[in-house]
Amino acid sequence: MERIDPWGSIDIKDYGKLSKEFGIKPFKEILFRIKKPSLYMRRNIIYGHKDFWIILDAINKKQKFAMLTGLMPSGKFHLGHKVIADQIIYYQRLGAQCYITVADIESYLTRNIPLDQAYKLAINEYLLNYIALGLKPKNVHFYFQSNGSKEYMNLSKYVSKKINFNEVKAIYGDISPGKLISALTQVADILYPQLKENKGPKPVIVPVGFDQLPHINFTRDIALRMKKEYNFILPSATFNKFMPSLQGTIKMSTSAPESYIALTDDEKTVRNKIIKYAFSGGRATIKEHREKGGNPDIDVSYQYLTFLEESDAKLKKIYYDYKDGKLLTSELKEILINKLNSFLKKHQQNREKAKKVLHKYILKD
Repeated sequence: MERIDPWGSIDIKDYGKLSKEFGIKPFKEILFRIKKPSLYMRRNIIYGHKDFWIILDAINKKQKFAMLTGLMPSGKFHLGHKVIADQIIYYQRLGAQCYITVADIESYLTRNIPLDQAYKLAINEYLLNYIALGLKPKNVHFYFQSNGSKEYMNLSKYVSKKINFNEVKAIYGDISPGKLISALTQVADILYPQLKENKGPKPVIVPVGFDQLPHINFTRDIALRMKKEYNFILPSATFNKFMPSLQGTIKMSTSAPESYIALTDDEKTVRNKIIKYAFSGGRATIKEHREKGGNPDIDVSYQYLTFLEESDAKLKKIYYDYKDGKLLTSELKEILINKLNSFLKKHQQNREKAKKVLHKYILKD
């Protein structure tokens, strides 16, 4: 079985195959039970889960539950980050208590980012965008790992009593002391909503990409071992597909601006990036494209629209028009450019408004 590095990169060619190999249940099998599925759920962008039925029961019975996510303050907030942000807001609207942890300790230990720089990035690149996308202050707990409560800080230490080096090595391979501390801190983050100070225990949903599976499995194992002391409920998780980089690789990189569209990019920058970098599924010539059609399944412009276009009917028409050769690559890119710039114009106006209400989120706890 392949080992997954949650701090590295991963090239996923077949989500279904990996799900079977690592015990992730297909999300489509539970979709029919969801009264108001999100766009990502409907389109199989959220493709897998662990114990989502626990969350579903809480939602349907109007019982308390929490959503936990972490953010790595390492650079520009881009469309790939928006996938998780949209899920935060989706669960908030369903009544979730939203716990958002800034992984400033982890960013320092694994990426050498100073704490003061991490603070600025977390506020200016992440929180502002969360608010602009629709996050409300009610039921939001926005906190930094370096400034957690006493009970939270102690939990990351108590966790160490429940593990041994052999199992850590089996999960993560040979990791540095810094990464081990990061892993233990992540366990504390995921279990934090269930502490007594947060009126736990309660069901918790953690939306992640496949690369975070080791942290999810590690936490679930420890939650079982600490059940006597804390009565933890096994945290649930959903797994979403990565939004590809502009070049078509599996993941965007904050260190490579040409690989992503930032939510602060202007219209000219968006147009230039899409035209210059967006990987095409079109043919070599217009004549050949008209005759044989393009491949929307590998075309980045179409892939981005699966995350952004709300109308299933419009998306389906674009798919078949491109596949049949009716729609050229240049025309498909133009559809995406217009979609992005329309969204970003409104979003950036909302970002300016968000600056006036930041205090409602930062000073919550």
